Amino acid sequence: MEASPAVAKVLEGLVDMHCHSGPAPFPREFDHVDAAKEGDRIKMRAFVSKSHHHSTVMDIRAAHRSFAGVGTKAYGGIVLNNQVGGLNPYAVEMCVRMGGKIVWFPTFSSRRHIEFHEHALAQGFPTSAVELTTTPVLIHDDDGALRPEVAHIADVVAEAGAVLNGGHLHPDDMFELFSVGADRGVERMVASHPNFISDVTVEQGVAMAEMGVYMEHEVGMYLPDEQPFFDISTLVEWIDAVGVERTYLASDLGQIGRTHPVDAFIYVATQLLDRGFPEKDVRRMFVDTPTYLLNASDES
Repeated sequence: MEASPAVAKVLEGLVDMHCHSGPAPFPREFDHVDAAKEGDRIKMRAFVSKSHHHSTVMDIRAAHRSFAGVGTKAYGGIVLNNQVGGLNPYAVEMCVRMGGKIVWFPTFSSRRHIEFHEHALAQGFPTSAVELTTTPVLIHDDDGALRPEVAHIADVVAEAGAVLNGGHLHPDDMFELFSVGADRGVERMVASHPNFISDVTVEQGVAMAEMGVYMEHEVGMYLPDEQPFFDISTLVEWIDAVGVERTYLASDLGQIGRTHPVDAFIYVATQLLDRGFPEKDVRRMFVDTPTYLLNASDES
């Protein structure tokens, strides 16, 4: 898909904070280097690669020679699922101190996601190419108290200026996590696709935004004929309720057979502009806010 001049202007400098480039246990449509090369089509500034199973920082560092001449920069992060030891502050330290930008709390290992997964398989949800064990990674101990690792991780994230992401936690758990993050000085907190898997309500999203949390909506979920699918009116409802200043767009794409991130960004940006959103607001959600969250202003 080609961007119109107006859309190309709005998207220049875009940052994708949620890209599923490979390698990963889930089959991927493209690797980190190809994702960066494709980003150059719309003068994308950067993307953060997300794997549900391992820190992507070392992948990207190992491929540094292959990024020569590519304008779009690649960054990594870590998801606190079983495969990295769950709530493992030492794995978090390693990731962010080597340049990782996002720490996602459990996704596939969250109790919320495990409960969701059987239904999701019937919708064509991806499965790992290798057999992996999944058990719930919980943020509470057997007595219902928050595990001390939560605060430790929040401290590491705050020190690094990284993003604390709620992953696929239950909304109640997200509120507790973000409260700890705020208390520990975390400045960048995010809830990804709040209306999918975690099933955050609009009202809960507004309450999180009032705590300083950004709502990350995924352009990959607003593409006709693909699953999961939400009508663009759902996105507009969330933006109107939470506000442009606490909303941004990412892709959540890279799965085999799905639309590539660049094309999805072009499609959704076009839809929002066609619905009367001012260019400055669309640019804020695609460029300005994720650029702030990336926290890489001092990097060339």
